[in-house]
Amino acid sequence: MSGPPNGSEMPSNIAAAIADVSERASTLVREEVELAKAEVTEKATKLAKGAVVGIVAGVFFLFALVMALFGFAYLLYYYLPGNQFTFFWGFFAMALILVALGVAAGLIAARAVKRGSPPMPTMAIEEAQRIKETVTAAPEAVPPAGLAPVSSAPTPPEPPVGPA
Repeated sequence: MSGPPNGSEMPSNIAAAIADVSERASTLVREEVELAKAEVTEKATKLAKGAVVGIVAGVFFLFALVMALFGFAYLLYYYLPGNQFTFFWGFFAMALILVALGVAAGLIAARAVKRGSPPMPTMAIEEAQRIKETVTAAPEAVPPAGLAPVSSAPTPPEPPVGPA
């Protein structure tokens, strides 16, 4: 006989459903936190690498400045009366090489920082928004598992079965 469920059966099903929903929600939250941690760690690593390359670029520019200052010093020395040395061109060549290396390192650093900044867990945030939309959706839009969606149109009565 299939009749309506008795009173003791219904609360246990509800309790089991609530426990299942609670367990799944906590699992979902834990997974979202792990995803956010992984994303932030990855982006922070990219930022750190970009910062290191940026520091290297700064060091190259500092040495280029030192070389240029030495070159200007020797150039000034060259134009002072009484001296005919031309070794300052080596300093200028070295300064140009260091500037080129500094520019290359600076471009690499800028690209690395741009890729890793800001360290926001965007994938985790998008997933959380999708979950929120699913949970707050209208009951007609999301039917319970295993049930067919409820239509608002009334079902037509079945024709009587019997001898024709």
